[in-house]
Amino acid sequence: MSATPDRHAWSRPEPEQVAPGVLRVPLPLPFDALRAVNVYVLAEAGGLTLVDGGWTLTTAREILDSALAGSGAAVGDIVRFLVTHMHRDHYTQAVALRRETGAQVALGVGERDSLELMATRPTPMAAQLAGLRVAGASGLADEVAGTVPAPSEDEMADYALPDRWLVDGECIGVGDRTLTALETPGHTRGHLVFEADGEHEPLLFAGDHVLPHITPSIGFEPDARPGALQRFLSSLARLRERPDRQLLPAHGPVAPSVHARIDELLDHHDARLGEIERRVVAGDATALDVAAAMTWTRRETKLDDLEGFHQVLAILETDAHLEVLGAQGRVTRAVGDDGVARHAVGG
Repeated sequence: MSATPDRHAWSRPEPEQVAPGVLRVPLPLPFDALRAVNVYVLAEAGGLTLVDGGWTLTTAREILDSALAGSGAAVGDIVRFLVTHMHRDHYTQAVALRRETGAQVALGVGERDSLELMATRPTPMAAQLAGLRVAGASGLADEVAGTVPAPSEDEMADYALPDRWLVDGECIGVGDRTLTALETPGHTRGHLVFEADGEHEPLLFAGDHVLPHITPSIGFEPDARPGALQRFLSSLARLRERPDRQLLPAHGPVAPSVHARIDELLDHHDARLGEIERRVVAGDATALDVAAAMTWTRRETKLDDLEGFHQVLAILETDAHLEVLGAQGRVTRAVGDDGVARHAVGG
């Protein structure tokens, strides 16, 4: 009998050549269930382009140094970072290395509002805490609020603005490839993916938009706004209409087909919408009520048995689905005088 494959093998700090001239470097995410983030190193005559930069951590920097040295390069050879979105595990080390090397940092223009809001030093997770209260989970919001530390001055420095704002359809030449930036809002409002075309197999640097093993969180950003799940589903549909490519995700192993995984994600959310609609049977249901009636993760864990941060994600995900169901006319959604949204089936 063959051994069960290790689904976390991709996260080991071992560089992998995934395409000609493209090195995948998993950088660690301590205390994070994601385990690692993939940074992709593209070599060309003028230096290195990195898709995503990792989180500013000593261990991440050491592993990146080692991986580059193994290919005869160094961080001083980095000329450009193309960052998929502003989350710390993708953006902050790029900014830190910019200070050291002068490398250019490019980010989607849709992330501007969240980065500018970060500069005002808002209450950590303020938008998510407000969302929990709308979802009927004020107790959890109060509990979480006391556990999330404000970022330090050093951490804030790594959320400085990029050198270049990228727009939808913008093309960047990297060696014999052309990378096209496509706006794929949902995970964050300014999330980008990069289609890579040239003489080799077409690739998609997918960031957190299309992940092979998990569904990404939706709208988890400083300047969160309604409609994140609908934006995500529309972005998936947009990519599904484009030619298929090899999937190079930010978390997880490389996969042969973007389309195959998009089909799974769309099916998952369609099933989740149906399940949530069925849970809104008694009327006056909050997102907390619905989330508590469901199970979560592959282990089918009840909401109360999840770790606090994952309870936050589960409740906000439920509320995002209820928002879509409301827009589709499948449930009614009304916010009461107490600020809590309640739902009932149909009109």
